[in-house]
Amino acid sequence: MAFFSGSRILTNVGALNALNALNSLNSKIGTHQMRLASGRRINSAADDPAGYTISKKLQARSRSLSQALNNVGETKNILSVAEGGLQNINDIFVGIKEKVIQAGNGSYGSEELAAIVTQIGDMLDEVDDVISETSFNGSKLLNANFTSKVFQTGASGGDTLTVSLSATIDSTDFGLNGLDSSDLQGSALSTTLSSLDTAISRVTTELQSIGSLIQRLDVKESTLQSAITNTEAAASRIMDADIAKEQLEITKLQILQQTATVQLAQANSAPQNVLQLFG
Repeated sequence: MAFFSGSRILTNVGALNALNALNSLNSKIGTHQMRLASGRRINSAADDPAGYTISKKLQARSRSLSQALNNVGETKNILSVAEGGLQNINDIFVGIKEKVIQAGNGSYGSEELAAIVTQIGDMLDEVDDVISETSFNGSKLLNANFTSKVFQTGASGGDTLTVSLSATIDSTDFGLNGLDSSDLQGSALSTTLSSLDTAISRVTTELQSIGSLIQRLDVKESTLQSAITNTEAAASRIMDADIAKEQLEITKLQILQQTATVQLAQANSAPQNVLQLFG
């Protein structure tokens, strides 16, 4: 602050000092008002260059993690659709096995066996319909074509999960198509039951694989939610304003603003005292 003598009137140094102080206070008040209005401590890179850079990186990571969380959720949806289809197929195969065992009743004649064969044929057709209809976003899930699908499940390049629904469960793969009454009698019945056991085993194995993947995704989902919360908390500590502190600061500055204004007025009137020397 410049020193001034009250007997020099050409340059009112006292008024200039008071004006500089008032301008500085006004600038600080403007800064705190912006923070209170926006809720942010950093409203431009100039406020805190290092903090601004760090917070923007944290915000970018948070948004990346949020999208990864969405990917995990969609992957779970896909697997849930596939699981539902497989459960239906498993129920159908179990029902077919029940009918095959029913056909092993020696008291049944040709008409009863023919009726069972017809029912089994309809059930096998339904297996193929389920395979055809189980899809997600246009992609069929149970025809062994949904394989090696990579899902981004994190914010970094290596945070991926590969999903393959590769089990072949078409009814033709178990020698069950074209069943007739002869396949439900004698030693042929044992062969048919063995084919059904193979089909059921393959479906349940795929269901086990899907269940394991969903379990992994549950863990990833929980981990991502925690990471998002912690990342946003870290960014908030840097970027967000402490409203209570800002209000205290602006109250103090407003009081100083009033006193500075009074001092500026007094400094402007001080040169008039020199006129008393000419009385």
